[in-house]
Amino acid sequence: MIKRCLWYGIFWLALPMVFSSVSFAGEATNEIKKTTDKIIAIIADPTLKGPEKKGERSRLVRRAVDERFDWKEMSRRALARHWKKRTDEEKGHFIDLFGKLLEQTYMDRVGGYSGEKVFYMGERTDGKYGIVTVKIVTKKETEIPVKYRVRKKGGEWFIYDISVQGVSLINNYRKQFNSIILRSSFKALVKKLEAKVSGD
Repeated sequence: MIKRCLWYGIFWLALPMVFSSVSFAGEATNEIKKTTDKIIAIIADPTLKGPEKKGERSRLVRRAVDERFDWKEMSRRALARHWKKRTDEEKGHFIDLFGKLLEQTYMDRVGGYSGEKVFYMGERTDGKYGIVTVKIVTKKETEIPVKYRVRKKGGEWFIYDISVQGVSLINNYRKQFNSIILRSSFKALVKKLEAKVSGD
């Protein structure tokens, strides 16, 4: 259940905003909504429907998501103390793998909308960091709180973590990655991620 809920945070970027409500639209919220609109346009495009268009649709959605997610910061936080020990080449490869891992699960959810509603509840910023708060209401009227943790770079806000029902996506992966590294090695973690994203 926790793993499933964590993916709501990414999945909700792709839901039709006709079902949304904004009580306070700050700069960070507006930028998240701007990315949402791009993803919606891709998903709704009739020329991108069908299994034969899955690859192209995935590439376009990934490009839109790349505009709002800070993959390097997410990767750095997920590896925590192990990040500094890595070479630039290792860091670059890990960022790519981690992004693909999240993308795979994300794309599996894109077509799964089933009547849920999303409400933007507000945002809080302090310097270059902030939190955008969202509430998801399911068809059974269950409320799921989501928090996007964002960081401002170059005049724009980028997501570096998502918390769903108080569970942090990055903390969740940090525990898993740390366990694998301590039990085996960083190379073992990379091999596991490579196998995961390749479908092996």
